[in-house]
Amino acid sequence: MTKIFIIDDQTAVRNAIAEMLSVFGFTAETFESAETFLERHPGGSSDEPACIVCDVRMPGIDGIEFVRQCMAGGRSVPVILISGHADVPMAVAGIKAGAADFIEKPVDDASLVAAINRAIAPQRDTNRDVQRARDLDQKFSRLTPRQTEVFDLVVAGFTSHAIADRLGLSTRTVESYRAQIMDKMAAESVAILVRQAIQLGRTAP
Repeated sequence: MTKIFIIDDQTAVRNAIAEMLSVFGFTAETFESAETFLERHPGGSSDEPACIVCDVRMPGIDGIEFVRQCMAGGRSVPVILISGHADVPMAVAGIKAGAADFIEKPVDDASLVAAINRAIAPQRDTNRDVQRARDLDQKFSRLTPRQTEVFDLVVAGFTSHAIADRLGLSTRTVESYRAQIMDKMAAESVAILVRQAIQLGRTAP
């Protein structure tokens, strides 16, 4: 579930946004200041999709300075700025600082949810890619040393007969290994197996 961090010095505003986002299936955590957020979440990234919704005008670290600090600290979590006194120069400054979006108060539910979905889309894609890579590594780790040998030769373009000659095996045995490899790697064709080998770094594209 996507986590949304809400930073606003007005209790009523941050609670209202948190309640609204919960209706849309998000998990919200609220903070009364940017300083409080930075103290509780000093890390630079998130394993799950997350987004920060931050007011611009706040005592201490304001929203634009908060974005600058997030960018300088290498934080990968996108920040959406909100303001009840928005003007063009402020919006431009926020985007230049690195904000993902800028929304005026009173916050429109649909606009905020749309902005959040746009902001976290790259994270979701990245997380899916990371999970796919982990799944592929796990599948490959289940191959025996002999199956790994056959795997590398298959993706290199060797026929079963050529692999049999190279490894001193019967063609039938190689075919059995190939079937086991295809099953363990959940590959429906040699083409898929080759793509997997490229992703694993075991052959060049």
